[in-house]
Amino acid sequence: MTRRPVILSGIQPSGTLHFGNYFGAMRQHIEMQHEGDAYYFLANYHALTSRMDGPQLQANTVDVVLDYLALGLDPEQCTLFAQSDVPQTTELAWILGCLTPVSLMEKGVSYKDKIANGLKPNIGLFTYPILQAADILICHSDIVPVGEDQKQNIEVARALAAKLNNALDGEFLRIPTERIVASVATVPGTDGRKMSKSYGNAIGIFEEGKALKKRVKSIKTDSTPLEAPKNPDTCPVFALIRLFAAPERAQE
Repeated sequence: MTRRPVILSGIQPSGTLHFGNYFGAMRQHIEMQHEGDAYYFLANYHALTSRMDGPQLQANTVDVVLDYLALGLDPEQCTLFAQSDVPQTTELAWILGCLTPVSLMEKGVSYKDKIANGLKPNIGLFTYPILQAADILICHSDIVPVGEDQKQNIEVARALAAKLNNALDGEFLRIPTERIVASVATVPGTDGRKMSKSYGNAIGIFEEGKALKKRVKSIKTDSTPLEAPKNPDTCPVFALIRLFAAPERAQE
């Protein structure tokens, strides 16, 4: 009997979910839930790198579950769980950390990008890829859907799995394969940077009314006169339209 592939991905419950979350991760999660044994987790340990408000984090975790269900995730088809429900993950992260050269973490592109965009540096943020590797490896994942900006972290997970297997002289951890989701890095926020709760430039998935109108009106464009056409390759407004519109409508 052919073994079904194990699919794993996570999302941080660090705030209200936005279009970047949907097009970059959630839509793919929903589509992939029928392709194998899918495990999706709420990365509440990861969220601690930017938020230490326990009650708010708990409320956000519940909200993310509700959002997933509203968008079409079927709990009969996949497993949805909180990262903190599996304490062995942080135990594995410590073991992997003891095998990780400091120089490997210093090469982290994602860490450097977050610091450059105003996040305060802390050890949790610095060693984020080690905990992410533990998330992946503890479930014996075969496929990890990620954006191009997370590819390096999957390479770290692969390297650490190989290191542990070699140290213990056995095949204890499965070597995962990434599935690159090209749309993750192309969802712009209201300021033109990648849409992120951390940057305060996000538009909520279920935002509506005056709040939504205010967000849309705040989207930055270039200095082209209002009546003149914008460059579709650089205009963040069109980048968002293209995500929603049918191809023929976007072309129009």
